[in-house]
Amino acid sequence: MSPDPPKNIVIVGGGIIGCTSAYFLSHHPSFSPSQTKITLLEATSIASGASGKAGGLLALWAYPSCIVPLSYRLHKELAEKHDGANRWGYRGVHCGQVEARATTAADGGALNDEKNGSVSLQKRSKESIAQLKAAGVPKDLDWLLPESVDAYEEMGTPDTTAQVHPYQFTTSMASLAQEKGVEIILGSVTSINKSSNAVESVTYTLKDSSEERTIPADTVILSAGPWTKTLLPEAPISALRAHSVTIRPSRPVSAYALFTSITLPSSSKPKKRSETVTPEIYARPNAEIYACGEGDTLLPLPPSTSLVAVDAARCQDVVDQVCSISAELADGEVTARQACYLPNVEGGGGPLVGETRTKGMVVAAGHTCWGIQNAPGTGCVVSEVVWEGRVRSAEVGSLDPGRFM
Repeated sequence: MSPDPPKNIVIVGGGIIGCTSAYFLSHHPSFSPSQTKITLLEATSIASGASGKAGGLLALWAYPSCIVPLSYRLHKELAEKHDGANRWGYRGVHCGQVEARATTAADGGALNDEKNGSVSLQKRSKESIAQLKAAGVPKDLDWLLPESVDAYEEMGTPDTTAQVHPYQFTTSMASLAQEKGVEIILGSVTSINKSSNAVESVTYTLKDSSEERTIPADTVILSAGPWTKTLLPEAPISALRAHSVTIRPSRPVSAYALFTSITLPSSSKPKKRSETVTPEIYARPNAEIYACGEGDTLLPLPPSTSLVAVDAARCQDVVDQVCSISAELADGEVTARQACYLPNVEGGGGPLVGETRTKGMVVAAGHTCWGIQNAPGTGCVVSEVVWEGRVRSAEVGSLDPGRFM
């Protein structure tokens, strides 16, 4: 980057990466609102894509290892500085892997009316509690059906695993950036304009309007998630659709993030084998459970987050699967059925964070399912690239987008 401080920084994308970049750029000691203008452009609304519909799991055992420790530490520091526990649900959690068998009709239909096994665990017999203990299930993880669990293996503790509410965290980062002078504009970026291989301006169309505007930019942070490729065709970013649901359990449950492997009962159809599914289940502090299933590529990436199609059957599958191993979920209330697209780096690896071969163009995209986890670290790296011309907080050479662009 140029040793001269930028005069016009434009961030493209109002997801978690764009918002944390706005936060760290505006909170850097070199930022002066009188000398530099920072604008964040978002097509629909802040956190309208995966950033508002993700699970929010944070882990020291996530990937890539070059940025995870920095980002995990920054999550804690941000929470301490801005009351993240209350503002966006930051807390440490236990994390484990569960092997289980479905005990209800979880192979494609509504749970049966009798809600098999839906007696409160607080009233279960000593024999049932002993079943959980025999499977290695921690004592406070008492919202799993004893008859369904075969084994439990610890993956992380509150020292190595935490969580945030993604929508609350993303919108908080945006608000904190605004307080420092960042302007947020809702509009769809149509082009990033260059001159002599350097960014010059950004053109966008205002939301709910056909009015087209162009603003000057000597630095552009392209953080459009799976839509990055629409503005930078050479970016090796692909999209994966993911469905999720939220459930209000019948009673408060302990703080666990669970990676499950659930064997569904075999169908009555001839030669139908038992199926194994792997939904993830995260207990949140706001009396809510988040659960997601496997991704799919059945539908191409739509033009914007407002046009993402939700497959009701896929959401119902997730509901049936997780309710098959927990009475508290089976007796709970489904509060959201949703879908989003995750950005992946083609060929694996990623994310891509850093300068490109075009002067002033910085890419921060391709964070897969660990976008929330690695957002603060990414925002920190972006701010160092822009304000200091080098990254000093982590060794991120492996994430260099200059290899492709």
